[in-house]
Amino acid sequence: MITMQDIVREGHPSLRKVADDVALPPSKEDQEILIKLLEYVKNSQDPEISAKYGLRSGVGLAAPQINVSKRMLAVHVTDNKGTLYSYALFNPKIISHSVEKAYLTSGEGCLSVDRAVPGYVPRYARVTVKGWDVEGNEVKIRLKGLPAIVFQHEIDHLNGIMFYDHIDEKNPLSPIPDALPIER
Repeated sequence: MITMQDIVREGHPSLRKVADDVALPPSKEDQEILIKLLEYVKNSQDPEISAKYGLRSGVGLAAPQINVSKRMLAVHVTDNKGTLYSYALFNPKIISHSVEKAYLTSGEGCLSVDRAVPGYVPRYARVTVKGWDVEGNEVKIRLKGLPAIVFQHEIDHLNGIMFYDHIDEKNPLSPIPDALPIER
């Protein structure tokens, strides 16, 4: 089980490295890591389990955040209609995206960042992500709204990018032109 002690914090070198592709079909070890990533995100959203183990609630986690520099991530998030997006993927990549941008009005947070970083993070409003599930089967997902933002945040981790790298330093809270504001 992954705990908060396993999650590396900003400044750790693995958060700034471009992660390596996972060889497919996945090894047993890689499958176990991927399962544990999703398990953490689910457990962190369960009030009893998160209290018992001191887990900070999250909607996504990427392997570099546990000091594993491989392209794998897990997302467990519900959109504004109540649809659950629960995925654990190897080698995920954005294969298409909208021109339109979106941002969370509350800003973004990160399990690897122990401080509030105010500011709007411009993201694509809609993305299509392709990856491979724990068994090595290809998966293609069309996303919009909060799930699209969460996937982009986690994929950034695989490329050594932190969410605050996208924030306008001079005007962190100035609305992003022509972007869709998303309440969370």
